[in-house]
Amino acid sequence: MCHKCAISGFRAFSSFRCSPSSRSRAFLFAAAAQKRNISIPTTYKAAIVNNHGEQFKIIDREMPSPKKGEVLVKIHASGCCHTDVHAIDGDWPVKSKLPLTPGHEGAGEVVALGEGVSNVRVGDRVGMAWLYSACGECEHCVAGWETLCTKQQNCGYSVDGALQQYAIAAASHVVKIPDAVSYVQAAPVLCAGVTTYKGLKETEVKPGQFVSIIGAGGGLGHLAVQYARAMGMRVIAIDIGKKDYTDSLGAEISVDATDSSCVEKITKYTDGGSHGVLCLATSTPAFAMATNLARRRGTVVHVGLPPGTFPVPIFDVVLKRVSIRGSIVGTRTDLQEALDFAARGLVKVDVKTEPLANINSIFDRLRAGRINGRVAIIP
Repeated sequence: MCHKCAISGFRAFSSFRCSPSSRSRAFLFAAAAQKRNISIPTTYKAAIVNNHGEQFKIIDREMPSPKKGEVLVKIHASGCCHTDVHAIDGDWPVKSKLPLTPGHEGAGEVVALGEGVSNVRVGDRVGMAWLYSACGECEHCVAGWETLCTKQQNCGYSVDGALQQYAIAAASHVVKIPDAVSYVQAAPVLCAGVTTYKGLKETEVKPGQFVSIIGAGGGLGHLAVQYARAMGMRVIAIDIGKKDYTDSLGAEISVDATDSSCVEKITKYTDGGSHGVLCLATSTPAFAMATNLARRRGTVVHVGLPPGTFPVPIFDVVLKRVSIRGSIVGTRTDLQEALDFAARGLVKVDVKTEPLANINSIFDRLRAGRINGRVAIIP
């Protein structure tokens, strides 16, 4: 539906340049907002890049109205993830769309519904995550692995994302945010939280068993430590120069990754190695270390995405029956579970807020690795 139709619906609903069906949707769009006393402007601010490698521009966009199966979300907080850096820099094998508004940690309020939407209502608190939509019909979707759907759309990558004041979302894939979780706390859980939580589930570590987390003091890692603790795991935190921080998060022991005897110390402490290893670091040496940390029948899960390849000690993998797998974000069910941990106060994000106007500075700091915890933009 054209933007002029929506705007005419907000004002006097008097334009005859649109089709009757378009005018009807615009009328319902405006009526739903008015019923909840929600004021929707005709324009809003959005961050965009027109070409890979360029700086962001903040532009005024004409307000869209949601189409069939869509909702319009007023963004209250939008987290910044390193994946967003790859999206705008264009340094991954699969390039993002252009122009692009990135962002896949969008927490906000539903302000309008498209035709046929019944799973959410105007006023609901919802999150927009990496998985914007999936086909729901392929072998992966029907088996509960929608994150592997080859027809999936990704928020802030193949479709515009949440680094703007308002955003269109697929109603089927927004996730409700518990009232006990603030928008600012919820935003990073939509990616960093669910990614680490799902990764921990993939290690298959049981309560009381050891899990080693490489990159435990980072934006994802500080959440992984908390989730692992809440799941009953015994946490070994591995990072560089962050022992005090990871200890404060609840790690049982913290080991510096630069320590030449790191693997030896952990193997001795665990009496044979970790039952599971979660590698969040984006360095090739970390990937190699992960395999060496696993005990017999242990599982290594890789989440970080550094370029290139990494060596695998074939003899050790075969002899010790080590499983190595990758993990990418999580399903809607995983996300709801991750938010529930936060709602119960078991996980708290180390997050700072900044305005949309600071976006270029934020992304420069992300590239340089100069952000501790997470940043949420308040558009």
